[in-house]
Amino acid sequence: MFACECAFFFVPLQRICMNRKNTYRYATVLVTILLVACRVYAAEQIICHSAQTRLGARFTKQWDKGMKLGFDEELRFDMYNSLTGASFNHSYTTLYFAYAPIEYVSLDAGYMLKIHGPNKTWSNQKRADYNQWLRHRIFFSVSGNYKTEYVKFSLRERALLEMRTDSINPLEKNKYNWELRSRIYAEIYVPNPSVKPYAWVEIINTLNAPEYQQIHKDNNLANKGYQYISCVRTQIGVKWRLTSLSSLDFYYRLTYSRNRDVNFVTAKGNIDLTEVTLYQHAICVTYDLNW
Repeated sequence: MFACECAFFFVPLQRICMNRKNTYRYATVLVTILLVACRVYAAEQIICHSAQTRLGARFTKQWDKGMKLGFDEELRFDMYNSLTGASFNHSYTTLYFAYAPIEYVSLDAGYMLKIHGPNKTWSNQKRADYNQWLRHRIFFSVSGNYKTEYVKFSLRERALLEMRTDSINPLEKNKYNWELRSRIYAEIYVPNPSVKPYAWVEIINTLNAPEYQQIHKDNNLANKGYQYISCVRTQIGVKWRLTSLSSLDFYYRLTYSRNRDVNFVTAKGNIDLTEVTLYQHAICVTYDLNW
């Protein structure tokens, strides 16, 4: 789809009609001005499917008065990706602190280091910008918890700030990207105390997407844009207790996400907007040690 931002020109109707030659001249000049002054936005949609496997480890130290310190490490591998093929995808290293001031409320804050998988610049270390593979994240969460005889519910709101250290065009991407993540979680009590089935759904909403990434009516950037839901994640799993201190978490996660990528084509004077829709399936296992 194409949309244009341009100036409006007014010429009295009588003056145009008086001289047909002048009309043709004016039309030629007007078209030329429009071709030069207009900014053209091309919107392209790409659908991507991928399958992942994830391996993780979680270590948690608990104290009295509802305080705990946690360390997580997770590796993600693409078993299939319709765009990039099979490869190492990401790693996440997380350090966080959690505190439950009362029974029904818990707070947590932490830092996360995200490392992207290899790309074509890895083979040329002289030209590689290692900062493009790194993302630094800081998050703060508030959770409300409620238990019944058979189910444990939790509603979490998390504000997440992702920071980049590489060189970017601020019109295309953010150095500091804010997100709001809303998750509802349910854990079911079963007769076997060693097994805990659960499920959750999380919605991720942009808070400061750049103007050219925002959703605009009819893809026309002359209209006011707004933030949008960039990702919906659902997960079902089973926690299997190995000992009094350790357990394994087996789960399946389905992710539906939209990534709006902006590219300024300076040679043509156009702006290319590509919206990538990703359907991602992940089979995962995490080892959990809690003492």
